[in-house]
Amino acid sequence: MPLSSRRAFVSPDGPRPTTMASALPHCTSVRLPALATVALLLMSVTTVQSSQGDKEPVYRDCVKQCVRTNCTGARLRGFQSAQPQYMALTGWTCRDDCRYQCMWTTVGLYQAEGYRVPQFHGKWPFARFLCFEEPASALASLLNGLACLLMLLRYRSTVPRQSPMYHTINAFSLVSLNAWFWSTVFHTRDTYLTEKMDYFCATAVILYSIYLCCVRTLGLRRPGVSSMVGVLLILAFTSHVSYLTFVSFDYGYNMAANATIGMVNLLWWLCWCWQNRRTLPYWWKCGLVVLLLHGLALLELLDFPPLLWVLDAHAVWHLSTIPVHFLFYSFLIDDSLYLLNTEKMGVKVE
Repeated sequence: MPLSSRRAFVSPDGPRPTTMASALPHCTSVRLPALATVALLLMSVTTVQSSQGDKEPVYRDCVKQCVRTNCTGARLRGFQSAQPQYMALTGWTCRDDCRYQCMWTTVGLYQAEGYRVPQFHGKWPFARFLCFEEPASALASLLNGLACLLMLLRYRSTVPRQSPMYHTINAFSLVSLNAWFWSTVFHTRDTYLTEKMDYFCATAVILYSIYLCCVRTLGLRRPGVSSMVGVLLILAFTSHVSYLTFVSFDYGYNMAANATIGMVNLLWWLCWCWQNRRTLPYWWKCGLVVLLLHGLALLELLDFPPLLWVLDAHAVWHLSTIPVHFLFYSFLIDDSLYLLNTEKMGVKVE
């Protein structure tokens, strides 16, 4: 929808630090598992780097006018003095606030003309709450991290350190906690650094889950194999991060790489579950976890404008994965205790 003939106007008082409550009146309108990643790659690889909303002349003119009028001299000092400390600490600038206000101006024009709400810079418009750019996704990421931490503490209190998988699982949990931390930070404030950390840490979790699977299925009997796989995974991660950092941050390549890694992880775990379905009574927990993680990721394909300008498909996906942590760690506890008992009895590990 061309809006070049419509002119956006900015308040003569300039941009204001905005909470969710004050934003709503303006609204007149990694990390994906394999299956969903493949689908998203085919559907959206060409759209993630730019969006209809931020390409509109009305939006661009609005931002230019706002910055020129309100982000220099006395008005800039006025903005900075009125800005809450938590906004300043999270890096919100006058220019950022101009973009935020002009986003809602453009959304209002789209809705007034009866058009679908556009995305801006690869994202739907969200009502900012305090310093949280995507409040629902930030909260969901935080809750995932808390669930992971809670179950890690339960694992440590239930499983003796002598269990063969104890240290590998602890390391996996720390990698996961780091990923959820950066996911929370990224959804709180989207910057060059937080975006990269979110993507890279999500990839690290997927790669380490392959290492976890390798140690459980092969490494307990053949430690040399898991060590070699670990080295290869570290090299793969280093190459992946180096390419995205120093060559090109290619969203399509990143999604394809994660899809490939995720598919390997999915098939490897499912094969192990199938082979041990008659000997391990808890095998179904592992199988259900990997199927749920990949199935729930398909929620991303819904991709609808945020409900109440807060809850979008990405947030729903993150919220849906919170209970999975409890089932996964239940499997890890059962399996670690089984391995400890079989080691004590001198029985061959399956």
